[in-house]
Amino acid sequence: MLTTEQRDQFERDGFIVIPGFKSAQEIAALRQRAAEIVDAFDPASTRSVFSTVNQARTTDDHFLRSDNTIACFFEEEAFDAQGQLRQAKALSINKIGHAMHDLDPVFSSFSRSPQLAAVAADLGLRDPKIWQSMYIFKQPGIGGEVRWHQDATYFETDPISVTTFWFALEDATRENGCLWAEPGGHRGPLRERFVRDGDHTAMEKLDTTPWPTDATAVPLECAAGSLVCFHGLLPHYSAPNRSPVSRHAYTLHVTDAHTAYSPRNWIQRGADFPVRGFV
Repeated sequence: MLTTEQRDQFERDGFIVIPGFKSAQEIAALRQRAAEIVDAFDPASTRSVFSTVNQARTTDDHFLRSDNTIACFFEEEAFDAQGQLRQAKALSINKIGHAMHDLDPVFSSFSRSPQLAAVAADLGLRDPKIWQSMYIFKQPGIGGEVRWHQDATYFETDPISVTTFWFALEDATRENGCLWAEPGGHRGPLRERFVRDGDHTAMEKLDTTPWPTDATAVPLECAAGSLVCFHGLLPHYSAPNRSPVSRHAYTLHVTDAHTAYSPRNWIQRGADFPVRGFV
């Protein structure tokens, strides 16, 4: 599936961008299903927001119970001082997570295909397992920042194997909060580890290596339909979206079953709900 040049780039930079991986029809179907989930969501049921800027503050029961379910999370700036939504519900949701790929037929179809299995194999995943899915809205005007981080922080394996599959459902630009990454940064250490013990979570500091700056990071601007794949140790972030245009994306976090999945990772699966791969 991947060319030699793409494989070499992934090894060198820690990421690749594959244009035109998903069709307009596939994107439309996923966006429609996401809109239906949001439409059915009762905003009075939770005020849970999602933020990577202060993970400890925003980790609550709603978040922890979303590990193997389908849940909606608000943008941090969705509410006014009186706790009321500033704008329509559909323009206030930060993301849907975290098990749509296994619980919803439309999301499952989008998440699984021979083409994705081939890409995973070319990236070195011998037995890929999809642990998490997220539909990210990056709402116009209030789309929140996703701070510098590494996805291995949340999906630790020995050795590190987590690989991210990030699908652009709309054009991702600097103006509406595209991804930024540090080429070659995946060769650095794991800086943090997000661990769970029952209903208690903590962010453990492992290494003091500073996060990248604008001097070394590059924007991963890409058109709708593109697939961005990146290594679990690659530092990446996205800025707030202050533009009038949203930046919908869908992402999967995948590990190799030939590596040891940490029992302290926040998402676990039992025999009654086994983790599955791309086929």
